[in-house]
Amino acid sequence: MRTTLRPHKAVVSVTALTALAALALAGCGGGAEKDKGEPAPDRALSLKGEKIEVAAVWTGPEQENFTKVLKEFEKRTGATVTFVPAQDPIVNFLGTKIAGGSPPDVAMLPQVGAIQQAAAQKWLKPAGPEAKAQLAANYSRGWQELGAVDGTQYGVYFKAANKSLVWYNTAVFENAGASEPKTWKDFLGTAETISASGVTPVSVGGADGWTLTDWFENVYLSQAGPARYDQLAKHEIKWTDPSVTAALKTLAELFGKPSLIAGGASGALQTEYPVSVTQTFTGGDQPKGAMVFEGDFAAVNIAQTKAEIGKDAKVFPFPKVGDAGTAPVVTAGDAAVALKDTKGAQALLAFLASPDAAKIWAAEGGFLSPNKNLDPAAYPNDVQREIAKALIGAGDDFRFDMSDQMPQSFGGTPGKGEWKALQDFLKNPKDVAGTQARLEADAAKAYRSAAKG
Repeated sequence: MRTTLRPHKAVVSVTALTALAALALAGCGGGAEKDKGEPAPDRALSLKGEKIEVAAVWTGPEQENFTKVLKEFEKRTGATVTFVPAQDPIVNFLGTKIAGGSPPDVAMLPQVGAIQQAAAQKWLKPAGPEAKAQLAANYSRGWQELGAVDGTQYGVYFKAANKSLVWYNTAVFENAGASEPKTWKDFLGTAETISASGVTPVSVGGADGWTLTDWFENVYLSQAGPARYDQLAKHEIKWTDPSVTAALKTLAELFGKPSLIAGGASGALQTEYPVSVTQTFTGGDQPKGAMVFEGDFAAVNIAQTKAEIGKDAKVFPFPKVGDAGTAPVVTAGDAAVALKDTKGAQALLAFLASPDAAKIWAAEGGFLSPNKNLDPAAYPNDVQREIAKALIGAGDDFRFDMSDQMPQSFGGTPGKGEWKALQDFLKNPKDVAGTQARLEADAAKAYRSAAKG
């Protein structure tokens, strides 16, 4: 966030998302099936007198909506749950708390790498039988494995995100005579068409470096393919690889044209993610930007404007890059982990793995659940229902976000590593070789440090 999200990303099959281009034009039908799987944790479970602290980096609407989930848990169990605002990166925040002898009971970790790092430090407590039963009933094997380290289950992925979406202002598109692009070439053409109509086409939240990693990863996945994506994520190939060169040059086709970006590069670097969304849907048919790339969670920010999703704000899949490429789909997630082996912490993990918990936040919007037994009717509109169905329909056919698989010092820290290198690249997109050299130097250092523990 990030929203948190940088979330946190996985790659799902494109075929599951072919309906996205027409998301706002047709309903997806009512009559969803009733939730299946394990029943939610026993409403009669008594935790009266237990105090549970839950740490997360969520703020604003995300914090408010998560608090509603925690309030329902309190109502069911009698426990008292306190939300603890955490600083980003949360692993550093938790390390300070643990060193001071006051860790929270549960934390929401936004990266696979963060779970692995916390497990290596022996901070985490394994998920108990109730939580594992909920996971087995409600989650695909792939999502379960993302929360496990060396075969031990720690994490419960509660919140996911599809981060391969481009939201757009329909009034601007209509006035410009623009249509939803399916390829990168068409995307650039659409941007030029909109620019010619008098509106700057693309809004970029470059002040938050995680948004730029998302731009890179979508281009890279589509252009280089899943195998290379996996290799780069593990640093099995270097950032100086020709496949990275190609992806950066592709990005430079957009970043190198300041007239296509709201505020130009300097303006984008001063624009935080939430503003990049809201400025796309304020100002009627003369917004600061006509399109904004980011995940389904952008709906939270759109809801803070007068724009109506499905009418004023629509969405299309991130365009495919190159003749051989396929349209990418990158998704992310936040996992609940226990730092104390208490009855309350384990009960909360089990609750968060249930459809009942996911249903509460789903109704508020700006939320996507990997829980396959959540009734799609819980989502507030057809746009989010289709995005959710695509995620669940992918089954185990996904990979997690590249930057979130990397050591946090490289892939998930403001002002450092990949975030900083890509911000510098946005400022100077001609410096492809220099950007690659900095990325490789920072990545090599981070992986060496991670290997040492």
